[in-house]
Amino acid sequence: MFSKILIANRGEIAVRIIRACKEMGVATVAVYSEADKNALHAALADESYCIGGPEASESYLQENRIISTALLAGAQAIHPGYGFLSENAHFARACRKNGLVFIGPDPESMERFSDKAILKEIIRGTGLSVIPGTKAVLSLNEATQAAERIGYPVMLKACAGGGGRGIRLVRSKDELEDAYLQASGEALSAFGDGSLYLEKYIFPARHVELQILADEYGNAVCLGDRDCSLQRRNQKLLEETPSPAVSTEQRKRIIELAVDAVKKIGYVGAGTLEFLLDREGNFWFMEMNVRLQVEHCVTEMLTGIDLVKWQIRIAAGIPLNFTQEDVMMKGSAIECRINAKSCGTLKMLHVPGGLSVRFDTCLIDGSTVSPYYDPLLGKLIVSGNDREETLRKMRVSLCELVIDGIPTNIEEQLRIVDDERFTAGNYDLTFMGSR
Repeated sequence: MFSKILIANRGEIAVRIIRACKEMGVATVAVYSEADKNALHAALADESYCIGGPEASESYLQENRIISTALLAGAQAIHPGYGFLSENAHFARACRKNGLVFIGPDPESMERFSDKAILKEIIRGTGLSVIPGTKAVLSLNEATQAAERIGYPVMLKACAGGGGRGIRLVRSKDELEDAYLQASGEALSAFGDGSLYLEKYIFPARHVELQILADEYGNAVCLGDRDCSLQRRNQKLLEETPSPAVSTEQRKRIIELAVDAVKKIGYVGAGTLEFLLDREGNFWFMEMNVRLQVEHCVTEMLTGIDLVKWQIRIAAGIPLNFTQEDVMMKGSAIECRINAKSCGTLKMLHVPGGLSVRFDTCLIDGSTVSPYYDPLLGKLIVSGNDREETLRKMRVSLCELVIDGIPTNIEEQLRIVDDERFTAGNYDLTFMGSR
């Protein structure tokens, strides 16, 4: 096991990782930008170092500075959290070159799975159904031919994408050129890679994902499904587990297929297989995230399994000590993402409490929301013996949560969990578009 880990991130995920390390008896090193000098993660870590200016490009994306800091502090490993460098194969390779363990998949796996068009070809051979689509299209002309072959409507997606960037829905040939140029430009700006691929637009559908843990000894388990269909502009707002749209029989079957697929492709670490679930109950594979997901907490709440600790153990070469049969998924859990709607300074924070209520946040008195980073302030997670109880608990918790001084989406989340369609479990990816 590692004796010291550097956390190459900020915000609530950095706080989450530091807490897990402390519980494991592992010393922590935080890095922070000039904008985050008073941030909670910098205060909680055993050591903290400023690595640059407020922009992420000046600090949290500075690979050499992060590695140099880890070596200076005597860390053996780097945990990237999510976002920033978490899916950067170049950074993972640089860590290895400098004798540091990257807590995540090896760089070869990251490169193999980072191109989503190529990944679909790999997954196609495992028995999972893959959304009909293409490999990377290298020109507008290729995209036009592919779209006519697949049939409109189609989705344009960034090959190196994530977080909802570089995605456009194209309903007809007349829309294709503008959508192609916009998606490619957005992907190039966000990922340094403007390549796109096309896939058939499945409608109506729900976004359902499966959480995986796999070690280097060939053991793999699935920690259940999450319904992530509550999205605005491809950005998730609320997640729940299990999905109310998936039957027990469907769940058992897709879990078996997913675990088998992960073993076949030789994946090691925490990962997420993402699917579209159509109205006939068919699962269509979309992509695989080779990192910790923002919404990992809702799975932890339901299963009682600490995903961050297991990420660290797997990276240290420790095998999973439980099997699929040991994973208990009884009850229900819901997570609401609490986002800032604009910049501000926290005047007062009141966090709800009670049995099975959790609020993961980086907020402390005087915290400021700057324009430099993601607006996520925290994640409110609750669980209950069944979905009805969980919904009641979430309503109470949202009403009790107070974040004064920073405009938030708490009221919007309350409207969502009060909506009759959501209460009935009758929602899909169009839900936010109809509000």
